[in-house]
Amino acid sequence: MSDSELTQAKLFDVFSNARRRRTVQFLKRQGGSCDLAPLVEQVAAWENDTDIDDVTRTQRRRVYISLYQTHLPMLEDHGIVDWDPDGHEIELLPSTERFEPYLDRHLEDQTQWHRRYAAVTVLGCVAFGLAAFAIGPLTTAMAPIIALALCVVVLGLSVAQHVSRRPELQLPFQRASR
Repeated sequence: MSDSELTQAKLFDVFSNARRRRTVQFLKRQGGSCDLAPLVEQVAAWENDTDIDDVTRTQRRRVYISLYQTHLPMLEDHGIVDWDPDGHEIELLPSTERFEPYLDRHLEDQTQWHRRYAAVTVLGCVAFGLAAFAIGPLTTAMAPIIALALCVVVLGLSVAQHVSRRPELQLPFQRASR
């Protein structure tokens, strides 16, 4: 299938699966080509939120089978990769910039925002508990101040999360990149 035949609907269909998106993303990071083994290990690590060294044989096998039998042939049928099943070699074909909007960004270095929100929640509950029981310097009169401070912290976290997911966003107080 030629590049011109890849409609937006077909691209959505192809990249509706996370393994196919991750495959193309990994190939881009590897300069456009790699063997099947490192791809399988990296995709399994991403899917299981672990390091490559901690991927189990079962996790690797599950990813290997689906890539080999389903995902790589589909990517090849759509002209996105050149896949040699006998040699286990995969090559990303040109025109990858067209696929960029459909790919996961920053798979390896994603900040775990849920942990930050959970930490703020726990700190807020502890502060409210201390204020409710008037333990230490916190009194019930401090509860509105604690609530306001928590709202400001959560707002700051949500702004930071929004900005981190949009690397192309230029804020007015940032220096222009050269």
